[in-house]
Amino acid sequence: MEIRPILSALLRNKTGPILVALQVALSLAILANAVYIVNERRTVIARPSGIADEHATFYIKARNLDTDGPEQRLATFKHEADVLRAVPGVASVANVSQMPLSQSGWNSTVSIDRKQDRGSALASMYMSGDSVIKTFGLNVVEGRDFLPQELVDINEKEKKDTPPQIIVTRALAGKLWPGTSPIGKTLYFGRNEQAEGTQVVGVVERLQTQSAQTGEKGEFAVIIPARLYGGSRAMYAVRTEPGQRDRVMKEAESALRKSTATPMILEMRTVDEDRKDRYRSDVALQWMLVTVSLLMLLITCSGIVGMASLWVTQRRKQIGVRRALGARRIDILRYFILENVMITSAGVFGGAALGLALNQLLVSKLEMTRLPAGYLAGGALLFWLIGVLAAYGPAWKAASISPATATRSV
Repeated sequence: MEIRPILSALLRNKTGPILVALQVALSLAILANAVYIVNERRTVIARPSGIADEHATFYIKARNLDTDGPEQRLATFKHEADVLRAVPGVASVANVSQMPLSQSGWNSTVSIDRKQDRGSALASMYMSGDSVIKTFGLNVVEGRDFLPQELVDINEKEKKDTPPQIIVTRALAGKLWPGTSPIGKTLYFGRNEQAEGTQVVGVVERLQTQSAQTGEKGEFAVIIPARLYGGSRAMYAVRTEPGQRDRVMKEAESALRKSTATPMILEMRTVDEDRKDRYRSDVALQWMLVTVSLLMLLITCSGIVGMASLWVTQRRKQIGVRRALGARRIDILRYFILENVMITSAGVFGGAALGLALNQLLVSKLEMTRLPAGYLAGGALLFWLIGVLAAYGPAWKAASISPATATRSV
C-alpha cells in the first residue's frame, strides 16, 4: 500500500495540503448550505397560492371621484361588477378586499375561546360579497361555500357585527383545531366579552395570505361573506377564460370608464406580477448563491490543479528515479491521484462538520430548517470527483516523465 509513504510525504510538506484541505472544507460547507437554500427558496416560490389559474386572473382597483353617499356607492360597486361580468372572455368576477401575494391587506388575530389572553393565530382577512371560491377557483375540502343569503353588504363607515358564517383554510383549521373537524366550530375575533363569534361552515385547501409568508403562516386565512362599501375605493378580482387575460384587461378598463360619466382612477395588476414582485428578492438570492457556489468550485479546482502541478515540478527528479527503478506509468498516476484523494478526504470531513455548524447558525438566526444529510453526502461525492479529475492532468504529466530525467540536475 502507498498510503503510508504518501502520508509521510504530506507531513513533511504540510502547508500546501493543509491550504487545499481547508479550501475544500470551506467550499463544501458553503456549497451544501447554498444548494439547500436555493432548493428551499425554489420550493417556496413555487407554492400554489390557492388560485386555480393564476395566469388567467387579474384584479382592478377602482376609485370613483364622486361625492356619492354610502348607498349610492354600494349601487356603483354592484354595477361595476356587472359591467366586468359582461366583458367577453370573463369567467367570474368578485368584489374583494385584498389579493394573495399582493403584499397589501388586512390581518386580524383570531382565537377559539373568548377567555384567551392571547390570540391563537394571525389570519389574513378576505372579505367579499361574491363567491371568492368560484372566482379564485378554490378547492373546498370540507363543508361548503356560502349560500346566497349569507352574503351581506356592510357599510365600513359604521360599526356592524361580523357575519355569522366563515370559511377558513386547512392550514388555519389545523392550527386551531388539530385532529378534529372545524365545521360547526366557533371562531372569535377580538377578546373577552367583546369578541365576535362566527361559525365555520367550510374549509378550503389553501389560500395564501397577502404577504405569503414562508411556513404554515403563509396560509392562515379566512373568508368573510361581506361586501364593504361606504368608501370611494373598490377592488375586483377577475378570472378570464384561458389565454384571454391580456385582451380582457384592456376591454375591462374601457368598459368601466364608459360605464360612468364620473372620472375614476383605475389600477390593474395580474397575479403573475404580484408573484414576481413578492419573490423578487428570493430569485436574486438564488442567483447570488449559485454564482458564489460556481466560483467556489472553480477556485477549489484551480487550487487542486495548481498544487498537483507544483508538486510534479518539484518532484520531477524523484519521479524519474522511480521510473528508472521500474515504476510503471500507472503507478505514478495512482500515486498522485491517491495523494489528492487523501487531501480531499481530509477537506471533506472537515467540510461536513463546518457545514453542520453553519447550518446550525442559520437555523438559530434565520429560522431555517436543518440541513438534510443528503446535501453533505452529495457535496462530498462531488468534491471527491473534483479532486480526482483536477489531479488527473498533472498526474498524467508526472507519469509521462522519462526515466532519463533522473540523470539530469533539477
